[in-house]
Formats: sequence, structure tokens, C-alpha cells
Amino acid sequence: MSQTNGDEDSYFFQVCGPNEALVVSGCCHSRPLMVAGGRVFVIPCVQQLQRIPLNTLTLSIDSPTVYTLMGVPISVTGVAQVKIQGQNQEMLAAACQQFLGKSEEQIRRIALETLEGHQRAIMGTMTVEEIYKDRKKFAKAVFEVASTDLVNMGISVVSYTLKDIRDEEGYLKALGMTRTAQVKKDARIGEAEAQRDSGIKEANAEEQRMKARFSNDTEIAAAQRDFELKKAAYDMETQTKKAEAELAYELQAAKTKQMIKEEQMQIKVVERAQQIQVQEQEIARRERELEAQIKRPAEAEKYRLETLADANAKRVLMEAEADSEAVRLKGEAEAYAIEAKAKAEAEQMAKKADAWRDYQEAAMVDMVLETLPKVVAEVAAPLSQTKKVTMVSSGKGELGAAKITGEVMDIVERLPQVVESMTGVDMSKALKLQARSV
Repeated sequence: MSQTNGDEDSYFFQVCGPNEALVVSGCCHSRPLMVAGGRVFVIPCVQQLQRIPLNTLTLSIDSPTVYTLMGVPISVTGVAQVKIQGQNQEMLAAACQQFLGKSEEQIRRIALETLEGHQRAIMGTMTVEEIYKDRKKFAKAVFEVASTDLVNMGISVVSYTLKDIRDEEGYLKALGMTRTAQVKKDARIGEAEAQRDSGIKEANAEEQRMKARFSNDTEIAAAQRDFELKKAAYDMETQTKKAEAELAYELQAAKTKQMIKEEQMQIKVVERAQQIQVQEQEIARRERELEAQIKRPAEAEKYRLETLADANAKRVLMEAEADSEAVRLKGEAEAYAIEAKAKAEAEQMAKKADAWRDYQEAAMVDMVLETLPKVVAEVAAPLSQTKKVTMVSSGKGELGAAKITGEVMDIVERLPQVVESMTGVDMSKALKLQARSV
């Protein structure tokens, strides 16, 4: 825009803001002097001063009903920011040649028409789908093509964006509906896949949780098991020591009692040897038997209660040992009683033998006579138990009770013969000799 009025020519120095440039031409300058955002010395009458704006211009570029590459008519609206480049002397010189003396609105219109032409040209080289789906590609193409022409005019394109795409035939709406359907389908698929993945992840999480829980429970059970095992080991060791101490005490007490009992047994043996009384030996044997049956089981039961935490095998073994010890003591007592009884019976038999040597056949006869009533009783015993007797006779001899009595007497009469065959003693002769001696 030209600023050449008389008021400015009357000053030697002229200044301008950063949004404009000063152009001085005339005397002393073979080429115009261009100063952007500064000051300059101007000689009135011989030099001319002009101004050109450097403001950024916003252009709304509307291209209605333009046929695209596939022949589909659409309307496009773009927005661009352009300005005269004041920092580049070549571009500023080109702008001065093109626009010096023109208003800002005129500069705006020239840039707008240039950009609108390039925008329509780019629309004819692309399809609706390309413009609609890749707006950045369209904007870049317009920016590059328009910048080439505008730079030659001294104008730089600061930015270009595609603001709006529209059509009157519903083509874009159809594309939108197709895309919407595709997006919805993809959304449903994505949602299903997300639910599937979510279910899988939840299942995996639940599996990991259960694994962690089972692992935790296993560790707790293992710790509990170790605690119980250690506690059982400590208890077993404590009970074992306690049982050993008590058993040592019991053993010493038993030894002391055994010594006392041995002394008592020696006294009793002397007494029994002197008295030779089998009954007293039997009483002593029964006393030791009762002691073994009461004391030893009690000790075994006490030992079982004290060592209850020990293994069943050890308990069974100890009970077996206790039973074996009781059997051994009982056997020793019985053996001692049998020995004493045998000694008494042997002594009695010896005395009887001495008596038999003295009396010889008389003693034998006496013993046989003592035994005869028992033999007769045994012979008659079956008859006493008989409820009914059936007699079969040939008609000769005695009948009824007389017949039975006669048969019993026959058996008794045969006894002396039996005795003589077994002992060699003639009962008839022995009785006659005994009667003579009396």
C-alpha cells in the first residue's frame, strides 16, 4: 500500500512496525531499498517512500460442486493462512513487484483465487474415498502445489487444512453408513473378543488364585506337619527320659524288693524244708502268682500311658516284654513250687518205700484191700446209672436181679487173679498168713 503524502515527505526518518515493510526508491538507489519492521532515511523530493503490509491473512477456500476422479461431485471448504515473507529479500522484492500499491483486501483476493484453483485441481485427481479418508494427504497436496505459485508472488503458505467435505447426492452418507456398519461389526467382534479375552484372563486369574491358595494351604499344612512332628519328637524325648527315670527308680525298688524277697524265700525254704508242708509251698506260690498278675500288669499299663506318644510298634514291643517278664516270673514261681512239692512227694514216697520194704507183701495186700472197694464201686457204677434193663434168657439159670448180682460177683471173684497177674501177690495165701499171724 502506497504512503506518499506530503506530511511523510517532510520528515527525513520514517519507521514501521513488524507487520509492514518500507520501500524507498529514487535517488541514490539503483534498486528499491526494502526494510521490514524498522526505520529508513528518506530525502524529500528526490526519493519516494511506499509501504507494504506483512500481516497473516486467513483465507476460507470454498470449492462447490467439483467432480472428483471418479466423477462424483462434492464440495470442499479449506482454510489457509498466508503472508508476504518479509525476511526473504527475494520474496519481498517479488511481492513488491506484484502487490506494491494494492490494498490488503486485493492481496487477499489474489491469494484466495490462486489457492481455490489449486484446491479444485487436486480434487479432480483424487477419489471421494481418498479425500474423505486421508484428509492429510489432500491438504499436503494442495499445500505443496499452491506454495510453488504463491512463492513466486512473494507469498508463503503458513498452513492449510481441510475444513469440510459435503455432497448433494448422499455419497458421503452412504460411505459413512458403510463405515458405520463396519465399525459396528468390528465393535461387536471386538467386544466379543474382549469378553472372550476377559473370560480367559479371569479364568487364568482364578487359576492363579487357586494355585496360590493351594500352595499357601500346602505350605501351612507342611508347617503344621513339621510342627507336629517336632512336637511329637520333643514329647517322645521328654516322655522317654521321664519313663527312663521312673523305670530306673522302679528297677532299683524292684531290685531291693527282690533282695528282701530272696531273703524271705530263703527263710521260707528253710521252714518248708523243715516242715515239708506242701500246702505252705502252694500258698507261697499263689502269693507270688498274684503278685506277678497284679504288679507287672500295673507297671505295663503305667509304661503304656507314659509312652503313649511313641510308635505303636514300640508300645507293642514293650507290652510283649512286660508279658514275657510276667510269664517268666510266674514260671519261676511255679517251677519253685513244683520243685518243693516234688521234694515233699519224693520224701513221702521214700517213706512209703521204706514201709513197703518192711512189710513187703502185707503192705501190698493192705493197699490192694483198700483199693478193692473202689474197683467194685466202679464196676457197679454203670448199673446205678441204668434206668432200664432188658434181660434176655435162654430159660436156664437165674433170672432178673439175681442174674445181674451174680455177674457182678463173678467179676469181683476174678479180681485176686488179676492182682496176682499184675503184682505177683497171691491174695488168698496172703490173707491166710495174715490171719495166722493175728
